[in-house]
Amino acid sequence: MAEAADELSAPLGQETVAKKRRFQVPFTTMLAVVLGLILLTFAGVALFNDDPLGGEPIAHITLRKTPVAEEKPAAAGHTAEPAAKSSPKQAAAGESRTVTIIDGSSGARHDVVIGSGAADKAETDAAPGPMAGIDQRLLEKSRYGMIPVAADGLKPFTVYAADADRAKAAKMPVVAIVIGGLGVGAAKTTDAIMKLPPAVTLAFTPYGADPTKLAERARAQRHEILLQVPMEPFDYPDNDPGPQTLLTTLNTEQNLDRLYWHFSRFQGYAGIANFMGARFVATDPAMQPIMREAAKRGLSYFDDGATPRSAAASLAAGQALPFAKADFTIDAVPTSVEIDRVLVKLETLAKERGLAVGVASALPISIERIAAWTRTLEARGILLVPLTTAMLKSKSG
Repeated sequence: MAEAADELSAPLGQETVAKKRRFQVPFTTMLAVVLGLILLTFAGVALFNDDPLGGEPIAHITLRKTPVAEEKPAAAGHTAEPAAKSSPKQAAAGESRTVTIIDGSSGARHDVVIGSGAADKAETDAAPGPMAGIDQRLLEKSRYGMIPVAADGLKPFTVYAADADRAKAAKMPVVAIVIGGLGVGAAKTTDAIMKLPPAVTLAFTPYGADPTKLAERARAQRHEILLQVPMEPFDYPDNDPGPQTLLTTLNTEQNLDRLYWHFSRFQGYAGIANFMGARFVATDPAMQPIMREAAKRGLSYFDDGATPRSAAASLAAGQALPFAKADFTIDAVPTSVEIDRVLVKLETLAKERGLAVGVASALPISIERIAAWTRTLEARGILLVPLTTAMLKSKSG
């Protein structure tokens, strides 16, 4: 009753104020409660959410898988630069380019195209497929693929030598012709294979889209084949033979590794030859391990005669390595008149010495004149023979 009386006796409006004061919560207390609730919420998420990065800042990035070669399409009328452009070595392996080969004796220049873009690079980097007619006993596995080896008393030099009448060759003056620079350019390689007689030896570079197929075709047409190994010329790298060139600046192990790469590009060759290489073949310490390796693997060596300072002849003699050196470059001056003139010189030398060796490239004019010349050669008392037959005759003489 007293409480009721107090309420009745209270001045008008005091009841509302008193009630408000009785239930009013201080602002700082309310802020503390809100912050506490927020902290509890974060703690709950951290404790009960199965996320090992809970509480860590997260950035979301969209990744698009784009092929390197298609990062930026070329604008109309412009050609996109290949990725290999950024590295000289990659460019050498993947891009199409022209290499000028300079004959050391005559100064004649021949252009050879190496590579034909990304497709050729893929073929160059890939391990070649198996070839038909290859003696599996004469193969050894390397990190680049199969490479030749002498085994079971057999040698690639004898097993892959082209057929020849060696008894007849021993009694007559003989001429051997080597056509080099093949394998790069299927059309000219096919012309050499099909238009020249089987006794003409064909030398293949390790480059091109499918050296195995072309080398296999040459052997099917009964041609003897050689592998041309790119070697350092005097004006390297301005004049660059191509990828994996043997260099005088590399040590023996590095050059042998490069040699194995070349060995693996195709099979069935009776020997190796230099591809350019005027500086390398004249550098005894660099050349000696290469000749030793060729001898160990049962191969022969052909020197194209581009430099008179070549150490190949003396090194081959020291290794008992079958060897021959070109006496003349047939198409140093690639005209019909000059080619015919050099062929006459080959005949004369063969009659004087019993043996002469010529080298030429697969120019259409060279193939035409050599093919015509060989058809009348035996009638003039000279026998055309594969290079291995010439090597054996030279050794026996």
